Amino acid sequence: MLTRITTALLATVALVGALLTLGPPARAAVPDTIPLKITNNSGRGEALYVYNLGTLLTTGQQGWADAGGTFHAWPAGGNPPTPAPDASIPGPAAGQSTTIRIPRFSGRIYFSYGQRLVFKLTTGGLVQPAVQNPSDPNRNILFNWSEYTLDGSGLWLNSTQVDMFSAPYAVGVQRADGSTVSTGHLEAGGYNAVLADLRARSGGWANLIQTRSDGTVLRALSPLYGVETGALAANVMDDYVNRVWQKYTTTTLTVTPYADQPGTRYYGRVAGGVMNFTDASGTVVTRFQKPDAASVFGCHRLLDAPNDAVRGPISRTLCAGFNRSTLLVNPSQPDTTAAHFYQDAVTNHYARAVHAHMADGKAYAFAFDDVGQQESLVHDGSPRQAYLTLDPLS
Repeated sequence: MLTRITTALLATVALVGALLTLGPPARAAVPDTIPLKITNNSGRGEALYVYNLGTLLTTGQQGWADAGGTFHAWPAGGNPPTPAPDASIPGPAAGQSTTIRIPRFSGRIYFSYGQRLVFKLTTGGLVQPAVQNPSDPNRNILFNWSEYTLDGSGLWLNSTQVDMFSAPYAVGVQRADGSTVSTGHLEAGGYNAVLADLRARSGGWANLIQTRSDGTVLRALSPLYGVETGALAANVMDDYVNRVWQKYTTTTLTVTPYADQPGTRYYGRVAGGVMNFTDASGTVVTRFQKPDAASVFGCHRLLDAPNDAVRGPISRTLCAGFNRSTLLVNPSQPDTTAAHFYQDAVTNHYARAVHAHMADGKAYAFAFDDVGQQESLVHDGSPRQAYLTLDPLS
């Protein structure tokens, strides 16, 4: 249950981070539902199933939306969990498109090839798939999901690799002026290139890849789940973290967490094994214990980021710096120059590989990958239509 809760929190944190990065959207009238065009360019012959699951923003109820955009609340769950109603929507065949409507909602659009996903309900709500668990009923299904929020301020829609790298897809939005923007496409051959990169990397990164008994590669787990399951060594980031901690015993780390507030700065120094951050007056505003790999990859635990004005923004910046390995080469953070990222031998090689093979370089490969606007996100304050395009596994 803990890993399932972590999955949901990471998805929420990633999307909230995107909202903070982009700032207030343009105010515009947004209809109760908008069309989502789903195009199946995967080349796969299996049946495709689509799900729109999440939270109704007006009431806070969890549930699902049908193809017409009508919301249905989940029934009460149980302990042990009980099967959820079948919320699947028939998806388009290979080479075809289908348009559904999505309501004012915050949640996920799942899609699966060949089999319906298994969802269950507990007394606390929906149990999301957690394929890092060997007994999860969805472990041997090829699937993925996108995350979105549609509210009175517009649409935020992103592709995500925070939990896993799997069946590729891109997202897009048609703006009020008729123009269209998209992100999330891999470069030609990018899917296999990411997997090959992980297989070639020493240190256990190949262990993140999960394959079905018929030989189908299903996904590469995020390094957070790799550490949690033992697929990746728990000390995989120790050398880098130790070097960072040593550097900032004699050097000051300056964090400017808000791009639009360059005068808001915090200053970090390590003393007694703890990194203390002070404000301009010299007052300690927060402190961090030396993080382990799980804290770095998950941007949580020892790098927890509450939704506040001080610790959260500092932690987001640290998390991005550790994952991108920019903290040793630049004492002023965040470093938003992509050419500086992932240059140390000890880094988040999963995030490095995913970004390297994206057509536009954008991805959500860890929870705060939106620091410096590196995330694969589209947004419009008055969207006319959204797009989900499923790409080949090649």
